[in-house]
Amino acid sequence: MLGPGKADLLAGVRDTGSIAAAGRQMGMSYKRAWSLVEEMNAAFAAPLVQSSRGGAGGGKASLTEAGVRVLALYFRLLEKAETAVAPEVAELEALLKAAESDMSAGK
Repeated sequence: MLGPGKADLLAGVRDTGSIAAAGRQMGMSYKRAWSLVEEMNAAFAAPLVQSSRGGAGGGKASLTEAGVRVLALYFRLLEKAETAVAPEVAELEALLKAAESDMSAGK
């Protein structure tokens, strides 16, 4: 399905207009990024990314309507999940030792 890595890749394609650039932003090879795009395109009823072959200026890629919708749904799902578990996260954080809490806060 879709997890944080694939969602980040989709967002990168949306933001850069390039599968290669999106992959580079994430520290992955073009081959890996392309493989993940192909995997997502095959997994959903409609492709999420459309691309054109590169030439002198390189290829272009963009999210399809389905890709935009899937990415929006994924981020909405994340937001709802974070809200749903907020009380438990707060309870766990309250149980941390002060030194560990300071470390996790970057102090």
